[in-house]
Amino acid sequence: MNSEKDNIENEITGDEDFQLIENFKNGSEKAFSTLVHKHKDKVRNLVFLTLGDVDYVDDISQDVFISVYHKLKEFRFESKFTTWLYRVTVNKCRDYLRKKKVRSIFVPIKEIDYERGSKTGTDNIDIPQLVRKAIARLPDKLKVPLVLRDIDGFSYKEIAEKLECEVGTVKSRIFRARESLKIILEPYQKELM
Repeated sequence: MNSEKDNIENEITGDEDFQLIENFKNGSEKAFSTLVHKHKDKVRNLVFLTLGDVDYVDDISQDVFISVYHKLKEFRFESKFTTWLYRVTVNKCRDYLRKKKVRSIFVPIKEIDYERGSKTGTDNIDIPQLVRKAIARLPDKLKVPLVLRDIDGFSYKEIAEKLECEVGTVKSRIFRARESLKIILEPYQKELM
């Protein structure tokens, strides 16, 4: 059950993010804790959907907030805090992938081990897991805008700001991501209906 404090924190607007940042710049550690509490689930979600591996979500999310902690005093209020935070998160994910030289962390969908499945292996499919794995197979430039739009619900304009590209580029990448997902998930079309 949500407390009144949780409800108030959930209603904090972007302008209030700016106030929290100002408070942090003036020495309030509590203000930073509030920012983390407010945004941690979206950061974790973006990391998970970008990397596709739950084992790294906490480590990379922690790296994101450590980086934010050290760089927040330089925040210039030229964009929304969430735009800046998503850029930091996406960059941390890219850094991780570069360091590990990982193209795709997930096992290809056709190699998924289905427990007690039929000969075709489709009777006991975990649909959310199947979709997550399909998303994880997409290249980052398609995956990130798709997650921001279809899962986090950002507008095309907001995504363009977060990724520092044109709205038309965002729309194109999301279209290509959706088309790629259709192809990847085509063998499982009956289960997805």
